Amino acid sequence: MNLKKALTLAFCGAMMAAVTITAANVEAAKKFKVGMECGYAPYNWSQPTAQGGAVKIAGSDEFAYGYDVIMAKKLADSMGAELEVHKIEWDGLPPAVVSGKVDAVIAGMSITSERKQTVDFTKPYYYANIVALVKKAGPFAKAKSLADLKGAVASSQINTVWYDKMIDQVPGVKKLPAIDTVPGLIVALQSGKINLFVTDAPTAQAAEYANKDLLMVEFPAGKGFKADVEDVEIGIAVRKGRPDLLKAMNAVLEKMSDKDFKAIMAEAIKKQPLAQ
Repeated sequence: MNLKKALTLAFCGAMMAAVTITAANVEAAKKFKVGMECGYAPYNWSQPTAQGGAVKIAGSDEFAYGYDVIMAKKLADSMGAELEVHKIEWDGLPPAVVSGKVDAVIAGMSITSERKQTVDFTKPYYYANIVALVKKAGPFAKAKSLADLKGAVASSQINTVWYDKMIDQVPGVKKLPAIDTVPGLIVALQSGKINLFVTDAPTAQAAEYANKDLLMVEFPAGKGFKADVEDVEIGIAVRKGRPDLLKAMNAVLEKMSDKDFKAIMAEAIKKQPLAQ
């Protein structure tokens, strides 16, 4: 084989490899991989069918739906991509986006200073007030302020501002270890292990809607939980160094108002499986 022919073949091979790599990148770009718990209604949950517009969970026979899925579908559509939902435990969500396993975490996650050290966030895609969930027939059902919760046995979800920052504001609180999931907290509350758990309004509304023995307690301004802006702003987490993805998602969120967010959340609360 002469040198000219060898160089020609090598060049053609390199071009074909480049085309293959480019095609693979284009194909990969058509997927918008999103991580969430799929067990945190009304933000996200799993169900056995695609009813209502649910999306199949990658590697599973189940489907995901809820506020986060509705928002993720809007974002995927705006980018001309197919939504791919990955079910990941709460503690595993930040590592999943940092490692590149998923493109984004859309899971009712507060935009905190600590989290911003490892991931970037979009503009808020929801604003959530902090409340308490109690038993309707329990001793704290008529509470009008944090002072009325004095001495309560309480808990909340692990690695959240609710557990780390809010519970300690209850006077004389008996703070039990954090619990992994919201369903686990509901069981603890209904069984009498705890008197209340601290959470955000959508989570409490969903639990109250699905469990008629539970009650959301929301306090007037100045009498409830003291929260910073970062405690109530809920954002979408992405790996650092992905400005194009952030820009694309923010372009969609900027066109939506708090009224839009609340309307979608109300829809999600009514559609959660336990509410039907």
